[in-house]
Amino acid sequence: MIDTHCHIYLPQFQQDLTDVLDRAAQAGITDIMMPAIDFGSLEQMDELAHPRIRFHKMAGVHPCDINGTAERLGKRVLEHGDAGEIIAIGETGLDYYWSKDHIDAQQQSLREHCQAAKMLDKPVILHNRESTKDLLDIIEEQQDGRLRGIWHCFNGTPEQGRRALDLGLYLGIGGVVTFKNAGVDRVVAGLPPDRLVLETDAPYLAPVPKRGKRNEPSFIKYTAQKLSELFGISLEETDRITTENARRLFRL
Repeated sequence: MIDTHCHIYLPQFQQDLTDVLDRAAQAGITDIMMPAIDFGSLEQMDELAHPRIRFHKMAGVHPCDINGTAERLGKRVLEHGDAGEIIAIGETGLDYYWSKDHIDAQQQSLREHCQAAKMLDKPVILHNRESTKDLLDIIEEQQDGRLRGIWHCFNGTPEQGRRALDLGLYLGIGGVVTFKNAGVDRVVAGLPPDRLVLETDAPYLAPVPKRGKRNEPSFIKYTAQKLSELFGISLEETDRITTENARRLFRL
């Protein structure tokens, strides 16, 4: 299995990182994709190593870290994203939940990240909270046949999901699909499995039955089990499909 979105480099894992990674390997995790929060994240990512897990770095600035102008941000994303070890651009996107004070700067940042992703021929990883219409409108504006990426932590409506797919995005499925009252499971059940990828967003959004605890990569098995139930296929088939999807998108 591939965890396509995991902040394993954050301080929440410092005390027991080796144990967390051992559990991930035992659960079948082969690759962990690490989205950046800011450019300082890259140095933290460099400290990670495990004999059975491959780590993949992304470069970008989280929308909640855009506190003013996005001027010159695109140039910095290009400079960092052009490194050979950078597998994707992000995470970027929009977040209107925490603050509506810098919406224009967030939107400009998203455009800069999308343009960098196209120039570098790498996927863009999209954060979205209470901003779906604006996010998809900007993706449509930026889509010229070269843009590909993931709507991370997908929790949209069927219509929004189909629009995202039509725009060339994959959908990141994490712990929210296991939440009983979220309704995400019903939406996901009506979407094509060949455009879904597994993610944890660890240390956040742990799936049932670990909800409320610190999330970690090994918990991805619970999300995979839920997808197996929704599509009426075996866990092995779910693993195969989502792994192939991730490999295709990231060109592993």
